[in-house]
Amino acid sequence: MQFRRLLPHFLKVLAIAVLPVLHPVTTLAATPDKPNILFLFTDDMRADCIGALGHPVVKTPNIDKLVKRGMTFDNAFCLGANIGAVCTPSRNMLLSGRTYFRWKGQPLAPADGPNLPVAMKAAGYETWHLGKKGNTATNIQATFEHNNYIYDDQEERRNGEPGRDYVDGAIKFLTQERDKTRPFFMYLAFGNPHDPRVAAEPYLKLYDRDAIPLPENYAPQHPWNIGSNTVRDELLAPFPRTPDVVRQHLHDYYAVISCLDGHIGRLLAQLKLLELEENTIIIFSSDHGLGMGSHGLLGKQNVYDDGFRAPLIFAGPGIPQGRTKALCYLMDIMPTICDLAGATKPQGMDALSLTPVINGKEDSVRDALFLSYTDTQRAIREERWKLIRFPQIDKTQLFDLSDDPGEVNDLATQPEQAERVEAMMKKLASLQKEVGDDAP
Repeated sequence: MQFRRLLPHFLKVLAIAVLPVLHPVTTLAATPDKPNILFLFTDDMRADCIGALGHPVVKTPNIDKLVKRGMTFDNAFCLGANIGAVCTPSRNMLLSGRTYFRWKGQPLAPADGPNLPVAMKAAGYETWHLGKKGNTATNIQATFEHNNYIYDDQEERRNGEPGRDYVDGAIKFLTQERDKTRPFFMYLAFGNPHDPRVAAEPYLKLYDRDAIPLPENYAPQHPWNIGSNTVRDELLAPFPRTPDVVRQHLHDYYAVISCLDGHIGRLLAQLKLLELEENTIIIFSSDHGLGMGSHGLLGKQNVYDDGFRAPLIFAGPGIPQGRTKALCYLMDIMPTICDLAGATKPQGMDALSLTPVINGKEDSVRDALFLSYTDTQRAIREERWKLIRFPQIDKTQLFDLSDDPGEVNDLATQPEQAERVEAMMKKLASLQKEVGDDAP
């Protein structure tokens, strides 16, 4: 009889003793001072397509509110890609904090390496993901406690209300499914404004197609083959790209962005209604940019700023208001989230936390960025200067971004820039080794 009375206690002690062996990641109890984290991650959204950041046409009133009450990183970049679907390595670097070169030619990061959802769960967070099914970090996303997909993301993009289904899922989690005893980490990975772009008539009417200004660096066609001229994105319109064709693409693009912004507004309103706004840090970003007529290109398979630069905004408790020119990679978001959440940062990351910049202790955590696309493009991007290499055709470009942010006036062959080109080439080679790129 005594043994029977003690048996439940014995089993409980045994379970506690065995648990670390079965599951080595310790889950900590949530504390009241931990903020919720809502990470809004879009697809193919250029960094300049936000009204509050100075775009003359695009209407984004809800994202504008995040800009006005948060910190914007003007120089956030996707590091690069080893395949044409830049989304895939970008999202895998984001959730692993490692460069894609560490995966030895594979498009996906392994789940047993540095892993953001595992780190957040260990810090006491309830982890939730909803995103598109294709071209994502499926290995790591499988470790979210709630891992959900929009399986037919093509249909979602064509239903006239892109972003609606994603936000509906997020609101359902907030109102019906979350564990209210724990803070949440929500990763809402949209499939918009990626093509196909179909917005309902009210969003299209926000813009006069014929009056949409062309990009300042618009060109009908890139002057040479940069190694991606025949990828899927570049086949969406024939060469040369006429102003009318580019305006049509921009019209659809801006309409989808405004539609997406409206649905993001619904989610932000729900946070306020649930009295979660004051204790929720919101991060808004995208996996890369998009050509949309710049340099004669439509896609993201290029290392120009239009292709690889992405919006990055942090807003919420403890985040100061303002803008910074600090250089950073999108993968730097991972250790930053860990710091903001009080989570232990995983070992082995290439990413660096941006909290010293957010807290005003440092102007930047990087003095230069390395950018790459397959084996056809390499670049080094500093705050003022940018050098691009096309190694397969032995072509070099140099731009002074302070005078030429559109990267139009190539200075590489000017004699007075020879010393600068040589120095930046050496620094490019050094950064290649640093990120694990063994290409010649």
